[in-house]
Amino acid sequence: MRHMEYMKKRLKEEEMKDMVNHPDHYTNSSIETIDMIESMTAEGFKYYLEGNILKYLTRYRHKNGNQDLQKAQWYLNKLIEVQYDTTDGDVHTENRMGSTT
Repeated sequence: MRHMEYMKKRLKEEEMKDMVNHPDHYTNSSIETIDMIESMTAEGFKYYLEGNILKYLTRYRHKNGNQDLQKAQWYLNKLIEVQYDTTDGDVHTENRMGSTT
């Protein structure tokens, strides 16, 4: 019986993982929806990510619990990736208050 409970828990975790990282309803076409949104919104993409972080943080207690926290974390990780893009080997940061980084 304990093994069955463990297997059900693992299955639920796997289903939740798919719903956070690459949900089927966002990956049905040749380009993932998040990539399309990024290409269409340019600088506004960062605000889109921030809005989704706030959305999932404010609703997790009342809607999907841990899944919403994981989604907020996914969007935060994406924002960090976009804000501090290291694809060319350099870290890019905004110049704030005279910072030279």
